[in-house]
Amino acid sequence: MSEVNLPIASFSPLYEQIKAMILASLQAGEWLPGEVIPSEMELAARYAVSQGTVRKAIDELAAQNLLVRRQGKGTFVATHQEDDWQYRFLRLAPDSGEKFHLISQFLACEQTKATDYVANLLKLKAGDPVIYIDRVQTFAGQPVVFEEIWLPGSRFKGLDLNTLNDWHGPVYALYESQYATHMVRAEEKIKAVSADEGLANHLQVIIGAPLLSVERVAFTYGNKPVEIRHARYDTSEQHYENRLN
Repeated sequence: MSEVNLPIASFSPLYEQIKAMILASLQAGEWLPGEVIPSEMELAARYAVSQGTVRKAIDELAAQNLLVRRQGKGTFVATHQEDDWQYRFLRLAPDSGEKFHLISQFLACEQTKATDYVANLLKLKAGDPVIYIDRVQTFAGQPVVFEEIWLPGSRFKGLDLNTLNDWHGPVYALYESQYATHMVRAEEKIKAVSADEGLANHLQVIIGAPLLSVERVAFTYGNKPVEIRHARYDTSEQHYENRLN
């Protein structure tokens, strides 16, 4: 008698199902960045599950930096508006140990067409409209970061150079408040490069100076890529810092 290949039933633990429901509400904008979400008791009643199940789902979302627990205040949607989150995706740190505070100067913001490479990373079609941005970031009066940024034009309509330079906070907070786009995770590629004439001019280093190249693709809810950021760091007095668990 020949074997019969039976379908394998897929099973998702209940807390994973609740986690997915909470994520769906975040993605739909039911609770915005910085806002408090309903209590565990309220969510348990809403989803007809135990508080323990809700707590486990929230614990996982907090571990992924999507929610933030505050003792005695509740659980909040993570936001890049807060000081502790402004540089969550930036791994650069001063060798001196000083508190890092970067000053941005945006040099260009223009609409262009997506190249094959940009379109592939942003899940667009080649030739689709994208916004291209240049900026320099300084620390203690010295330029340390030069960045090129690409954004989907359809999501960031109306973004221009004046808007960027008038904004006095993290650019990810601008995305949140003006374009309902919350960055939740990122992927990076890192390699050593040398400064060409343009980079040497922007970062005030000699041509051929060693730099760290970091290409980041940032994603919003639903694993949707919404930003490419190609940064070159002057690490002569800074270092790239990461924590591995």
